[in-house]
Amino acid sequence: MTACADVIIIGSGVIGSSAAYYLAQKGRSVIVLEKNEVIGNGGSSRNGGGVRQSGRDKRELPFIMHAVKHIWPTLSEELGMDVEYYQKGNLRLGKNEDHARILTGLTNSASACGLDVSMISGEEARQICPYLSEEVTVASWCPTDGHANPMLTTLAYYKRARQLGVRFVSGDGVIGIRKLRGVARQVITESGAVYEGERIILAAGYESRAIAATCGIDVPMTRALLEVLVTEAQPPMFYQMLGTAMADFYGHQSTHGSFVFGGSSGFEDTNKDNGTPTASSITASCICRGIIKYFPILENAKIVRTWAGWIDQCADHVPVVSFVEEVPGLILACGFSGHGFGISPAMGLTLAEMAAQESTTIGIDALRYDRFKAKI
Repeated sequence: MTACADVIIIGSGVIGSSAAYYLAQKGRSVIVLEKNEVIGNGGSSRNGGGVRQSGRDKRELPFIMHAVKHIWPTLSEELGMDVEYYQKGNLRLGKNEDHARILTGLTNSASACGLDVSMISGEEARQICPYLSEEVTVASWCPTDGHANPMLTTLAYYKRARQLGVRFVSGDGVIGIRKLRGVARQVITESGAVYEGERIILAAGYESRAIAATCGIDVPMTRALLEVLVTEAQPPMFYQMLGTAMADFYGHQSTHGSFVFGGSSGFEDTNKDNGTPTASSITASCICRGIIKYFPILENAKIVRTWAGWIDQCADHVPVVSFVEEVPGLILACGFSGHGFGISPAMGLTLAEMAAQESTTIGIDALRYDRFKAKI
C-alpha cells in the first residue's frame, strides 16, 4: 500500500516536526516517519536547550539570529504551549590565556556578522552571575542569547503540526529512498510500507547517512555521544545560558528550578553500551567536578537523573541543509553537530520554503551538500 503526501519527512525531531508545522501552515500535506515509538527520541530530547548565537560558525549565524529576533520570542504563543524560553544572555567562560584567545576569535567573528557580543573580564562576568568562582578570568557575553526546553519545543511543534493535519507514523524505521524516473519519490520502511511525495526531507540525525546512501549520497558525518545531568530543584539563582571556551561544559537553570548541565569526559567511546546511548558514571562525575569548579555553591546539589544521546557530527561541524543535484526531490537536513536545537525554528521554516519551491528567507548556499566535493 502506498500513502501519498506533498512532502514526506524522515525524522520527527525538532527539525522534522518544525518543518512539518511550517509546511502545514502553507497548506501542504505532510507525512512524518519516525523509527522510534515516540517522537523526538534522538537529540531533540537529549540536549542542553541552548538558544545561543555566540560561539557559532558564521555559516550558522544567519539562522540563529533570525530565529532569536523573529521566532523564539513569540513561539510559545504561536504554538500554544510554554516552551520555557528565556532570553537572559549567554556567558561563555574561560580560565586562562588559551581560553581567552579562543573566545576572542569567536567574538570577533560573530561581531563582524553583526551580533552584539563582547569580551568581558572575570569580574564583569561575576557582576552578571555572582555565583561564578574566582577561577573564571575571562568570558564572552551575548545579552540576546538564551535557552528553552527541547522536549517541550519538540512536543509543541508536533502537536500544532498534527492539529493542522500532518500525519505522524512512528515505530517503523525507514530503510531506503527510491527514485522514480531519476527523481526521489518514495520512502520504504521496515514493514514494507511505501510513502510517496513530491519532496522528501531527510532529517533523521546520524541515521540520515545510511538512508541517504540508499540513493547514492554520502554525507560526511560521524556519531558522537554527549551526556546531560539534572539536579534537584534549587532556589532561583540565574537564568543565563552558560558555556566554556572549550565547549566541554554547558548548562542553565530551568523553570522548575533544577539545573541542566551537559559535557564530555573523553571516555564516551569506552562505554559498554552495545550501541545504546547510555550515561556513564565516568562522565557524570566529570561534569559534576566541572560544575563545582565554576559554581561552588552547587557542590551539595543532588543529581536526580542523567541521560546520553548521539549527535550527528558533520566533518566541518556545520549542518548540511541542501538540495542534492544528483537526486532531485531530496532535501538533506542533517549533520547539525549538536547545534540544531537553537536554530530549529529557522531551519524548519527554511526547509518548508525549500520543499514548497519558494525562495528561502535565509540563504542556504553556505550549507550546501556539494561543499564537500573534491576540488580538481
